[in-house]
Amino acid sequence: MLATTARPNPNRREDVDNIHNYYERHVIEAILEASERARQGDRDFLADVACVALNHLPPKYIRHDVDMSFFMSPQELEEVNDKIARAVNHAISYVSERETENSAKDSETEPTNT
Repeated sequence: MLATTARPNPNRREDVDNIHNYYERHVIEAILEASERARQGDRDFLADVACVALNHLPPKYIRHDVDMSFFMSPQELEEVNDKIARAVNHAISYVSERETENSAKDSETEPTNT
């Protein structure tokens, strides 16, 4: 029962260090699978895509990944994986399009030497 468990010491950070968003690791793995650019080590691209993808997924904070996976049915796990894939694909497109737009704007504003 929760009421009878020992209370964590708020001065001990290790009591909460393992709290994380379930989707973080899965999104990073999905990006690395889907993007050659991320696999080649473009850390800025990877981080930008991860942020966009994670912002399109509901937050699921857990202490241990096994806690989430253990209690999901195979159908729920498939739905989660589909959500991750859709969010990652959208994020890759979004970040790539913004970079292209910014590159085009930068080339329009650069002075020409004539």
